[in-house]
Amino acid sequence: MARQNEPLESMRLDKWLWCTRFYKTRALAAAAIKGHKVQVNDQAIKAAKTIKPGDKVEIRKTPYQWTISVRKLINNRVSATQLASLYEEDEDSITTRENLSKQIKADAASFPKTIGRPTKRNRREIIRFTRIPKEE
Repeated sequence: MARQNEPLESMRLDKWLWCTRFYKTRALAAAAIKGHKVQVNDQAIKAAKTIKPGDKVEIRKTPYQWTISVRKLINNRVSATQLASLYEEDEDSITTRENLSKQIKADAASFPKTIGRPTKRNRREIIRFTRIPKEE
């Protein structure tokens, strides 16, 4: 049996996705795999599929997408600072995600912030403003 942080030769994909903090639970990871949001070596797979170092994994979590290669397999979840040793992300994937993130932030900045539901007074003003005047 493998010890806590001892490198493994192969492990289940859903467990690896959980260990690398792409999903909060193994059940969420398995659901994503079942929903074809995760591919290994450009193939749709099942949650019980075993992966090994060197495999290419593509993960799609709306709106982002990661293309990574597996470096190391471990038995338990690790801290965010130790994640860099477990996988390596493709350069194209990094630039695409960063550009998408900038675009989403720019789009959010261009829309005005709402303060919640309108008050009774605001509602009356909206109705008065949007009401079509009656034809005489």
